[in-house]
Order: sequence, then C-alpha cells, then structure tokens
Amino acid sequence: MPHSLPGQPELECGMEIDLSVSWLGLSMASPLFNASGVMCRHADELDRLAASCAGAVITKSCTLEPRAGNPEPRYAALPFGSINSMGLPNEGFRYYLDYARRYDYGRGKPLFVSVSGMSADETLTILGELARLDLPCLPEVNLSCPNVPGKPQTGYDFAASAALLDAIVRIYPKTFGVKLPPYFDPVHFDMMADVLRAYPTLGFVTCINSIGNALVVDVERELALIRPKDGLGGLGGSYVLPTALANVREFARRLPDRHVVGCGGVTSGAEAFMHILCGATVVQIGTCLYEEGPGAFERIAAELSALMRSKGYRTLDAFRGRLGTP
Repeated sequence: MPHSLPGQPELECGMEIDLSVSWLGLSMASPLFNASGVMCRHADELDRLAASCAGAVITKSCTLEPRAGNPEPRYAALPFGSINSMGLPNEGFRYYLDYARRYDYGRGKPLFVSVSGMSADETLTILGELARLDLPCLPEVNLSCPNVPGKPQTGYDFAASAALLDAIVRIYPKTFGVKLPPYFDPVHFDMMADVLRAYPTLGFVTCINSIGNALVVDVERELALIRPKDGLGGLGGSYVLPTALANVREFARRLPDRHVVGCGGVTSGAEAFMHILCGATVVQIGTCLYEEGPGAFERIAAELSALMRSKGYRTLDAFRGRLGTP
C-alpha cells in the first residue's frame, strides 16, 4: 500500500499533524487513553490521567460493592509485557458514579465508566443507576475479565452475551460499548459480530482484554510468578500485540458501522499506528502506562505524529483501516 499519493512529497518537518478524533458525538485531541484497570482505581489517579496528554479517561471496572481483589503477588513485569491476576479490585460503583458526577467534562476529555458486575444482575443494577443519572459519560461493559476465580468470561459464551445485551438495551437506552476477550478463530469473530450488530445503541467494541490464563515460571525459585489461580493470569504488553491487531481488524471489517477501540501491546507510536491502520478509531494503553506512568501519552503521541509525518499523513482518517496485504 503506498504511503502517499504518487508524486506527493512527504510532509515538511514543521507541518502540523492532527491527532484529533470525533466519534460517538465526542471529541478527543488525541486518540490515546488508558485501558481500564491501569492507574484508574482511585480519584487521584483518574485526575492524573485527566491532567495528562491522554485524549480521554476510563475508570477501573466497577462492581456493585468494593472489592480488594486477589491476593499478592498478582502482577509481574515481563521482558515483553506483563502478567496479572488483579481480580477486579475497585471501590464499588457508587464511588465511580460519584466521580462521574463531579468530573469536569468541560475540559474536553470524555469520561468512560467501565462496568463489570459479578453477575448479570449486578451489571444491570449499575447501568440502571447510570441511566438514571443521565451523565455525559459512556459505559464500557467488560465481558472479558479472565482473573476472577469462578467467574467465566461472558464474551466466550455467545448466548449469554446476547442475553446480557438484550437486558442492557432495555435498561440503558443510550450509547454504550463492550470490552471483548481475544478470539482466535474466524468462526468466533463471526459469531460475536453477529451478536453485536443486533444492538444499534452498541457504539463501540474494545479489542482486546488480556490473553487469559497464561502461566509464567520463575526458574530460579521454581515458582509461578503470581499467586492467584495457582499462577494463572492475563498476559499483556507486546506479547499480545499480534492477537490484538487481528481482533481489531476482524471486528472493524465485520462491524463497519461501529467503532473499534484498539487495546494491546502499545509501547510506542508505531503500535498505535498499527492499531489505527487495522481499523481502530482510538487506542487504549495498559502495560506501558502501568510501567511508565502518564508521561507515556505525550511520548507515544509525539512518536505517532513523527511517523505520520514521515509517511505523508496529516490526519488519522488518512490511513485508518487501510491495512494492505503483500
């Protein structure tokens, strides 16, 4: 695929690059923001994200009641990413709805509230209260947490996903999104896309959550690196990038009238570019944010701008979804 039109020179070094995104009635100055679960459990962390170069903010996935999460150690950095089994530690949905009430929407950074009830009834209770408050934030319903013992991932049960979505659209009339687990077979892309396209108010899908139930071994100590679930945890970071890109492209192809939020393996502007090239509207950052802090947003945005300039792209729309094949 050519990077610019025939005869078109690369953009001049000083040419302004536009990273802004308009989607779902929202405006973002940058396509980058945090993945739910990273630096977003407490109000001070959310405030730090809002004050950073992130284009939006999303809360920790909330349950009906506060949760301490799984026992430590439950996170470990790896050479090419991370493994975690956090177990949905959060302050309970009332905490995040209270934050959403006082959030300064006028600063131009959209707020998303991640919802992950321990049951369908919990999820519906949270969304019902969010609907009643009628705030200008959008929910991302987590169908894909792999790290709670005894709680299966709804996103791998297509009938259960459809039943939950049926109930959600009855109680929550506004736009919402879902966060999906990684899929590994084209048949499963088809099956979940068939489920999702039946709901017009489902505006976005986030691809992907961590690759669940990985096991990393400390050879010296002859132990698993993390404690919960006998050492099983969600794999994140660069390890998951190829899987994340495949899911982004396949859902972007199958759901052309919805938005795909890319998530997984973003450590530089190059990976953000890849997600958008595969069809992502915006991009979430997880492991890299956890390790580097909010300064990652400014760095990655600068690298993305430099890469776009070198290829002759002024805007994200100029290359979004235009991945070619040899």
